Amino acid sequence: MCKECKKPYYITTAIAYTSAKPHIGNTYEIVLADAIARSKRQQGYDVYFQTGTDEHGLKIQQKAEAAGITPQQYVDNVAGEIKRIWDLMNTTYDRFVRTTDPEHKAKVQKIFRKMYEKGDIYKGKYTGKYCTPCESFWTESQLVEGKCPDCGRECVDAEEEAYFFKMSKYADRLMKHIEEHPEFIQPESRKNEMINNFLKPGLQDLCVSRSSFTWGVPLDFAPGHVSYVWLDALSNYITFCGYDPDGNHDEHYKKFWPADLHLIGKDIIRFHTIYWPIFLMSMEEELPKQVFGHPWLLVKGDKMSKSLGNVIYADDLVELFGVDAVRYFVLHEIPFAADGVMTYELIIDRMNSDLANILGNLVNRTIAMNNKYFGGVIQPSNVNEALDDELKEIALAMPGKVRAKMDELKVADAIDEIFVLLRRANKYIDETMPWVLAKNPESMPRLGTVLYNLLESIRFAAIALEPYLPDTSKRILEQLNVNNGGLESLATFGGMVVGEKVGTPEILFARLDPVKKMEEINAINEAKNGKPAEAPKAEAKPEKKAEKKQEKKHEEPEYPAEINIDTFFQSKIQVGRVLECTNVPKSKKLLQFRLSFGKDGERTILSGIAQYYPNPEELVGRQIVAITNLKPRLMMGIESHGMILSAVDGNDNLRLVSVGEGVEDGAIVG
Repeated sequence: MCKECKKPYYITTAIAYTSAKPHIGNTYEIVLADAIARSKRQQGYDVYFQTGTDEHGLKIQQKAEAAGITPQQYVDNVAGEIKRIWDLMNTTYDRFVRTTDPEHKAKVQKIFRKMYEKGDIYKGKYTGKYCTPCESFWTESQLVEGKCPDCGRECVDAEEEAYFFKMSKYADRLMKHIEEHPEFIQPESRKNEMINNFLKPGLQDLCVSRSSFTWGVPLDFAPGHVSYVWLDALSNYITFCGYDPDGNHDEHYKKFWPADLHLIGKDIIRFHTIYWPIFLMSMEEELPKQVFGHPWLLVKGDKMSKSLGNVIYADDLVELFGVDAVRYFVLHEIPFAADGVMTYELIIDRMNSDLANILGNLVNRTIAMNNKYFGGVIQPSNVNEALDDELKEIALAMPGKVRAKMDELKVADAIDEIFVLLRRANKYIDETMPWVLAKNPESMPRLGTVLYNLLESIRFAAIALEPYLPDTSKRILEQLNVNNGGLESLATFGGMVVGEKVGTPEILFARLDPVKKMEEINAINEAKNGKPAEAPKAEAKPEKKAEKKQEKKHEEPEYPAEINIDTFFQSKIQVGRVLECTNVPKSKKLLQFRLSFGKDGERTILSGIAQYYPNPEELVGRQIVAITNLKPRLMMGIESHGMILSAVDGNDNLRLVSVGEGVEDGAIVG
């Protein structure tokens, strides 16, 4: 489809305030917007994605004065840092705007004059409270315990000549628009907040100029006055899109306005759903189609704040975990309408469980097996069994489910739909047991079909992951040796070309040792901030002692000289197949097994043999022997349901007890 024929889609972030370097909570917004923009491009839209920086206001002027530089020098430095981080996060914005741009400032002057000449703005005197960090005006009655209702910080008395906007003139029209367009403000809770807290009580006229400082857009008809920073900042969505206050809008504006989505933080929802629509009504321009006030990313339940010492920056996280791991975490861990929580331990856990195990291990195992058994050549898929159908059905349904979730802006849910396929593919390996098929020459055609189905499922997942993990998606497709055919290539299950070769498997996400990683993080944070990211090591000693105590319980007991046959038969010893085997976090000794005992189902068993199996994934698929009627024991916070049998000699050589292949899972030993 030609680009001119594609349906336009215009998405914006709130422009970042250039008071300081953005933390990961601020950065979440650009990553979220990027995922939406990439998804829309996949769907065939002609996307225009705009972001940038908000660079005026009293706070900027004060910070510049404190730094001994001009406001322009100050915002140049911070804007450069913001753009660097946006680029670091692999975001695909089409334009990065700055409100100190001369063309923007000229348009804001004309917009202000147009509103004034229309009678929507009048001259008066402002007396009240002003929150400098929020650049917000408040009456005494609007304060909460004498402080700013938005940020909770102190407000200062302000009295100066100013211009005011007649907000009440458009209040009924705005209320009617919200009622007739239920999708305009999302999520629903934000809409109710705006209606009940602001519109129903009645809108007061808004102070839209300042005369007590100079860092802003000067009013060309009122010397000594600068535009209210929010009128200046909000106008960026049209001034940089091709809007002309004189009415000579360019083709870009005619194509993309009204914006399809303003993506903003929930703390500035009032400015975007009350002030901005009313300004647009005054300008006689269409309103944006939707404003989504996304939730916050909290650190252990608190909003990030320098005073709390809990600020985490995106570039520091990237250095520790990589770009796609950070993207995955913020996109997956923040719900649609509720705040998300970030801790270093959670990031490590998600990397190990989701990215290293479910995704990375699947890709690595599958490509490695195809290389091992078929020299990398993709085999025909012509020896099918019933269980293949479920995998194919999940793969074919996945793109539509992902799109449906993205249309609702439920990004975390969209990612979950992709991982449903990945989990099913891992289960498919357990069910088909390729390593067993490989032992029988007559089963090789079936093995080829199994590996084809796995490779094709991975191709589906890799293409669907592109909006969220773009670099990982590209690396997987390179390992498969296929191109990204887009969503259109996922219409049928059969995109892998028989006879072609897959590439070399590479580790996508290395599994992290949680203890060592936290020690590294604490050392870095201590060096930078003078304190660790988590509890200091002195406080962690009792926990480590408890861990050692738990692990010591696994030392070999003293055996009685003789037992009778009845005692022996009190133990239920069964053959189990290893479905999954991983290291237990914070333990140097324990491995966690997930075993299938056939008709008796699955169970988790912990075994203190980690030192003998540095690559526990190699045990997957093997049949081993375990006692299954032991009383469950809690070790390292995990309940173990049995004991795995092994043999160890005087030279410290250990081997798991097995009965060889050919015995059904769950068979009784004895």
